[in-house]
Amino acid sequence: MPAAQAAAPPAEAPLVPAILASRCPRCAKAPLFAGWVRFADRCRACGLDFSQFNVGDGPAAFLILIVGGLIVALALTLQLSVEPPFWVHILLWVPLTSLLVVYCLRLSKAALLILEYRNQAREGRIAPERTTAA
Repeated sequence: MPAAQAAAPPAEAPLVPAILASRCPRCAKAPLFAGWVRFADRCRACGLDFSQFNVGDGPAAFLILIVGGLIVALALTLQLSVEPPFWVHILLWVPLTSLLVVYCLRLSKAALLILEYRNQAREGRIAPERTTAA
């Protein structure tokens, strides 16, 4: 078998199942994460270096807007319809917000890494100026 066929990556899984599985984007075998939201250094199955991807703070910024807006809308709806005591809001929204942020942060970080891998996104570089011979 030619080397090009042996090194060919497997067919890409659809994006949503790939994100939910949180597996290596190259081999889909080993998990992306070493902790709840911390990436592993590299894939244990194929050796893909996860540190080459720059996920950064993008997922956290989106989650502040999305989860924060959702929780505020739900809290306002509850307050205007039932008017519970303040302690009910604390007991309800603090744990729910924490769980949503951790779970969604894991999903959004996995999504960003998988998309960076699939689109071969790399850090931008300025090309050297070309000189033309006259």
